[in-house]
Amino acid sequence: MILIFDRLEVYNLIKHILKMKKSILAIAIFAVTLISSTDTFAQSWKKLDVSPMDASTFPDNWRESNKVAKVVYGRPQLKGRDLAKLAPVDKVWRTGANEAAEITFYKDVVFGGKEVKAGSYSLFTIPTAEGDWTVILSTAKNVWGHYSYKQEEDVVRVPGTVSKSEKNIEAFSMIFEDDMTLKMGWANTVVSVEITTEDSED
Repeated sequence: MILIFDRLEVYNLIKHILKMKKSILAIAIFAVTLISSTDTFAQSWKKLDVSPMDASTFPDNWRESNKVAKVVYGRPQLKGRDLAKLAPVDKVWRTGANEAAEITFYKDVVFGGKEVKAGSYSLFTIPTAEGDWTVILSTAKNVWGHYSYKQEEDVVRVPGTVSKSEKNIEAFSMIFEDDMTLKMGWANTVVSVEITTEDSED
């Protein structure tokens, strides 16, 4: 049986086949692009840092937008290690992990008995074997560790009162108490610095 097509029918048939091929090709390209982009997207995410960054604010209540202070810091964990090895005695310490801790005051405060203007400061400490730690506010910004610490950049140095915790504090922690006292705790050691404002002193 012989099939006879006129030129228009042949043309339309070829046109239809080409359209199908283009659609299939477009779908294939889209699929490859989607797979590649998903793969790339997945690879761009990092795992949770072993010493994740955290923050504490005063007031702590999220409903209160008028904050007075905020501290951002890394949270290393003991993992069976001695505190003195992680925060060496009589040496400047970053007060956490990775970047030096950074504290921001949104209004002028009295920090450990010394006046400090509103602004952001790196927070360093000098641990001791016995007695108070030294707590330092520095004008240095975006500091990795304590390796580039310079004493001439100090704004204030105040004593941090040391007390002992009955429970072991596995991850380094910083909080503001209800009276705005800053507390830093790790292992069984808690270091406190009183913070006030003119409003709280009235």
